[in-house]
Amino acid sequence: MSPGTGAFSRELTAPLTMFGPDFPFAYDDWLAHPAGLGRVPAERRGTPVAVVGGGVAGLVAGYELLRLGLRPVVYEAGELGGRMRAVPFPADPAVSAEMGAMRFPRSARALFHYVDALGLETSPFPNPLSAHTPSTLVHLNGERRVARTAEDLPPVYREVSDAWEKTLLEQAELAVVEASVRRRDAPLLKAVWNRMVRTLDDQSFYGFLAASPYFRSFRHREIFGQVGFGTGGWDTDFPNSILEVLRVVFTGADQDQVRLVGGTGGFVDGLWTRPAGPGGHWPAGTSLAALHGGRPRPGVRALRRAGDGMEVTDADGVSERYAAVVFTPHVWTLLNRVACDPALLSQQHWTAVERTHYMGASKLFVLTDRPFWLDRDPATGADTMSMTLTDRAPRGVYLFDQGGPDRPGVICLSYTWNDDSLKFATLSDEERLEVLLARMAEIYPTVNLRRHIIGPPVTVTWETEPLFMGAFKANLPGQYRYQRRLFTQFVQDGFPAGQRGFFLAGDDVSWTAGFAEGAVTTALNAVWGVVHHLGGATDPANPGPGDVFDEIAPLLLPEE
Repeated sequence: MSPGTGAFSRELTAPLTMFGPDFPFAYDDWLAHPAGLGRVPAERRGTPVAVVGGGVAGLVAGYELLRLGLRPVVYEAGELGGRMRAVPFPADPAVSAEMGAMRFPRSARALFHYVDALGLETSPFPNPLSAHTPSTLVHLNGERRVARTAEDLPPVYREVSDAWEKTLLEQAELAVVEASVRRRDAPLLKAVWNRMVRTLDDQSFYGFLAASPYFRSFRHREIFGQVGFGTGGWDTDFPNSILEVLRVVFTGADQDQVRLVGGTGGFVDGLWTRPAGPGGHWPAGTSLAALHGGRPRPGVRALRRAGDGMEVTDADGVSERYAAVVFTPHVWTLLNRVACDPALLSQQHWTAVERTHYMGASKLFVLTDRPFWLDRDPATGADTMSMTLTDRAPRGVYLFDQGGPDRPGVICLSYTWNDDSLKFATLSDEERLEVLLARMAEIYPTVNLRRHIIGPPVTVTWETEPLFMGAFKANLPGQYRYQRRLFTQFVQDGFPAGQRGFFLAGDDVSWTAGFAEGAVTTALNAVWGVVHHLGGATDPANPGPGDVFDEIAPLLLPEE
């Protein structure tokens, strides 16, 4: 049957989801199945399990362990939510700035299992050239171009867009991979993706572009790096492995992104306070918050093997023993913030932890008196300001209407990565704002931005945050083997007894770091691992990720 006819055509209209490609397990189907995620032996119900870190991964792991009848004990050194952090503006605490995760692709089906269960409302994220973004200004080499769609830009931008599309189709088998993701054809997806891993693991994103016949022009590569398409420029990813970028493209993670109305705090508070549900071990209404008296335990200072379990010592010096531990913070904290017993991980896993590479990122938000950017310039008829992509210091400027012309507005006045982020790292909040206002005056010479700003800015630089030391993991060329070690650590049957029961989870353990979906799915892997470790099992009708691991495991590359 040829494409475009019959059942095959209908399958191709299925949405792209974050299904694979390294480990094509349908987490959303596992979550939705009426049989649930498994069961633990009756004598194990109520068993305490330590969950280190109260970010997305920790909250998901804790919530699901609670539903399984275990007693999750959540430790958090900072604030619940981790990098899903919403910070209120001092001038109006009813309005918040999203310092970490702020845009979520609809393809993140496991994440949206919880978003939908919590009844959270979403709205389109104002990405550049999105149908939901009133206008986009592209400012490169001192030239300004205002557009509502990509077709409004000069021909060279369409040439760059076409070059990227052709490169993906011819050099990365885009059509075949997307079709297999849409159809959830795991064997085909594995066959194609594994072939790419073998040939592209050592290739950087920039090297991949430069090798394409469609990107022979440096100017085309420069424009693509600074503007890109979908979520903006890609040049901060140029040093990273091309596999990191292909995972995003193949699963639609750079498309159809939304934000959570009212802020990400609704997700964090929702999972923290959501009851486990009927039919479980706990009384009706029991939530993570209820088990903890409303507050998580303090941050963890030490982890060590203790008999057939593990001992966790918190910042107050209190030590408790657990049959299992789920560790969700950045793995680098095991090297400097947490005194971790070396015996809990193999030497190969420790090497992978040491080699983990993080992206840096900075943001600066300001509160404005109103969404003044929607005012029309009387001379040109254009919006006063637009979502802005620039090669100057701000890089990305995002505009957020908070519900009407009489409500305050929010501007992410700068969203920068890596080297661009480090340019702000030594500046105070006020100094950062002054630098950005000076650059914005060059881009918008007729706009008095300062007079609309209410109160001080809210800023973050993730690489200088002590509990994080970076925004998220991003593999460099040749690091696939390290990532595989971290991701597959939840399957522990072949481990020595002393390395069992300690489970790594979270964004940087996932294949799709930088997206909350990776935190959710690795948390679910750890939940499966805990249940298995405690002698439990999944329902045969709803096997979990560890049950089918041998069938769909990530490719194991040779090391000799």
